[in-house]
Amino acid sequence: MCRSDEPPDDFTLSSLSKVSGDVGDLRAGEAIHGKCVRTGFASDTVVANSIVSMYCKCFTTSGEHDFDSCPWKWIKYMQIERLKPDAFTVSSFLPLCGGDPEKWNYGRELHCYIVKTELDLGLGSDIHVGCCLIDMYSRSNKLHVARRIFERMKSINVFACTALINGYVHNGASDEALILFQEMQAKHGIEPNRVSLVSILPACCLVTRLTSGKQVHGFAIRKELNHEASLCNALIDMYSKCGSLNCARKVFDGDSFCKDAISWSSMISGYGIHGNGQEAICLYEKMLRLGIKPDMITIVGVISACGRSGLVKEGLNIYHSIVNEYGIKPTLEICACVVDMLGRSGQLKNALDFIKTMPLEPGPSVWGALLSASLLHGNSEIRDLAYKFLIQIEPENPSNYVSLSNLYASSRKWDFAAEVRTMMKAKQLRKLPGCSWITVNGGTHCFFVADKAHPRSDMIYEMLDELILAMKGDSNFLDFECLRFDFVPCPLGRGVRKI
Repeated sequence: MCRSDEPPDDFTLSSLSKVSGDVGDLRAGEAIHGKCVRTGFASDTVVANSIVSMYCKCFTTSGEHDFDSCPWKWIKYMQIERLKPDAFTVSSFLPLCGGDPEKWNYGRELHCYIVKTELDLGLGSDIHVGCCLIDMYSRSNKLHVARRIFERMKSINVFACTALINGYVHNGASDEALILFQEMQAKHGIEPNRVSLVSILPACCLVTRLTSGKQVHGFAIRKELNHEASLCNALIDMYSKCGSLNCARKVFDGDSFCKDAISWSSMISGYGIHGNGQEAICLYEKMLRLGIKPDMITIVGVISACGRSGLVKEGLNIYHSIVNEYGIKPTLEICACVVDMLGRSGQLKNALDFIKTMPLEPGPSVWGALLSASLLHGNSEIRDLAYKFLIQIEPENPSNYVSLSNLYASSRKWDFAAEVRTMMKAKQLRKLPGCSWITVNGGTHCFFVADKAHPRSDMIYEMLDELILAMKGDSNFLDFECLRFDFVPCPLGRGVRKI
């Protein structure tokens, strides 16, 4: 078209700009932008919006988020040209604003602009802008703001509910995600779509809500959504993480959907989680015979399975084959799995030699794998070496100092333990306490070490004392039938939170 005498019109340029953004081709997008300027279409609102959207998509794909670059300058250019950015233009920038505080501040500025100019009052723009704001605040760990926006939206549809559910899951608030998933159907009368189901399934994994996951699966079957590969992959992952490998394999073997590389990776990773090395290897080899190239997740899954099953030779063969035959460059995750596999089997020297010959700089995951193996097999020399590198690489990680201090204390090296604690205090590091949780009658209760904040802590500790007496063989402990409690979920209070 450019070589002919037929010049492109505004529709052609906006379409080409959209395609450039979809494929992440920034160079082509910039060329189209230049063509728009030369032909005078840069001042057209539709064309300008498509160019803004293109830049945002390209910067998101490439991982660049420099707000002094083209996208931010483009919106300023629109204002200089007296073109008022509309809701679509502004919402195109919001995906760039989640994450660190600096980007979040830009997102707050855009939010203020939306409120001042009442961009969220236009026809249909309330939902679109609201969803983008919910996503932006969720990725900035500001769930309370995301929820406030959701509750103040004039109309709520499946996209708004899904955006907030996804935000809850992303921030580990699984119970809240499941409650909202129920409310969207019972309270708002909104039927979940495929994306809603894919978004809620990870919440079932985090709190091992197998029953909830099965209910989602049943809903998908009733609504004939179980032919979607993305949903079936999420089901395989959910069943695997909830410990139901048989159900995961039934979904995988079903002919209701066309399996992709993610399907194979999910099932292999499921076997890896549970240490079923032989099954993982058989599935991996079948995948290769079908001509499906393995990716990083597949390799991590199968090597992890080999490590947990003691199949060191098979795991090393797989590692060498992906490097030599498939030309895949090893990542830190893959190398950490190899180190873990060698370390578990007691081959600590080989694991250390592997680290020394790695094609990339070993990170915390690699040294952490070697540390765990050295502690397992009681190798103090390699243990001290791993601790040394971990503290060098992660000087601000309190877990490294705490575990090292505890190790010295268990060896009665009190001076060394005190020195490590002094270093932590000087760096103002404090380790977050670990917690355990239990789900009773649909409510999740969280407990910390020596936690007495639970409203029924007296009854809990009474039962614990009796259990200790029973384990010690004391014949005078109370009859457990007398200690049975109708433990019902209590309102959330201080020290008790939903996970």
